[in-house]
Amino acid sequence: MFEGFSTADIETAGARIHLRHGGSGPPLLLLHGNPATHLSWHRIADRLAERYTVVAADLRGYGDSIGPRDGGARHEHYSFRAMAQDQVEVMRALGFDSFYVAGHDRGGRTVHRMCLDHPGRVRKAAILDILPSQHVWTHVDKKWATDAWHWTFMIQPEPFPERLMGSVPADWFMRHKLSKNGRGLDFFPKEVFDEYVRCFNEKTIHASCEDYRACASIDLEMDTADIQAGNKVAAPLLVLWGRHGGVGAAGDVLSIWQERAALPVVGGATESGHYVPEEDPESTYRWFVRFFQD
Repeated sequence: MFEGFSTADIETAGARIHLRHGGSGPPLLLLHGNPATHLSWHRIADRLAERYTVVAADLRGYGDSIGPRDGGARHEHYSFRAMAQDQVEVMRALGFDSFYVAGHDRGGRTVHRMCLDHPGRVRKAAILDILPSQHVWTHVDKKWATDAWHWTFMIQPEPFPERLMGSVPADWFMRHKLSKNGRGLDFFPKEVFDEYVRCFNEKTIHASCEDYRACASIDLEMDTADIQAGNKVAAPLLVLWGRHGGVGAAGDVLSIWQERAALPVVGGATESGHYVPEEDPESTYRWFVRFFQD
């Protein structure tokens, strides 16, 4: 995994971001989801590095990245705006003023905000296995509340979810969280799963709860304001989702994202559940190679 990659820790205005980078060619930033780290791209990072300069980064507070302990009065320090700003600064520090970007889960929400806040930076964007946050919060039903229980649990005031999540062994929690879609854990190599467990500490638990609190408050306000103002993703947009996950069952994925994009949205379902790049790396790789072309 990540053969020939270098590791780095880059200080941004609000965080210290841990990452790996390697390869050559156009820059491609890869962002992970909750409760994972940049290792979620381990099945395709080496192959992508044959075509691109790949940067796989931990979001602030996740993995080995460090964000502020104080999430802010309105959780703004863990908003997707703050997370997107981190990654723009990271890419600039590495010498890239514009770049391709792909994000899964929380990384995908960071990519969405990055496209809106930094349209001149994003050449093309790929978003994996999510629907827009504002759409999610305004289309809640019993099935979603049952399947996505952590959304409403983790937004509860500190320290309630932090104390409960930290009161059980990290290995136990991760096994139950990562397998909640019923597809097991076989697609997570032991060394990757062990890293997810290692990084699931007090720092990450608090940061991830702040991330979810921000999503339900300040992020929702920003998303709603963008919709009302008619602001849309200007960059070409690829959307992928797992055929056996909950996103595809929630509606017409491409049509929902098309409402948020200025250009025609492309994409489709992969033979996976939620963890698209780890469950179906071959399809993910093929989509990326076709899409990220000048």
